[in-house]
Amino acid sequence: MNKADLIAALSDQTGKSKAESGQLIDALGSIIAEALSKHDEVTIPGVGKLATAHRKARMVRNPRTGETSEAPAHHAPVFKPTAALRDSVRGSGG
Repeated sequence: MNKADLIAALSDQTGKSKAESGQLIDALGSIIAEALSKHDEVTIPGVGKLATAHRKARMVRNPRTGETSEAPAHHAPVFKPTAALRDSVRGSGG
């Protein structure tokens, strides 16, 4: 499902116009990005939790050249789905 599909589905579910639905999707993305940049967690009921995790500095290798370099420590976004979402995906058989 791409952004256009998501906007159409949200519009169908809520009765809002596609323009309003698009604005809601864009606003939600901005809100989540801002919260994660502050290392806050974002819980979306029925879906899961978005948070940040600290990744230690480590040595990495460029597979094309074989050259090694150090990847600096950083924070990365992580997603933990709810049990209900996890079970619905597992049970889909697909």
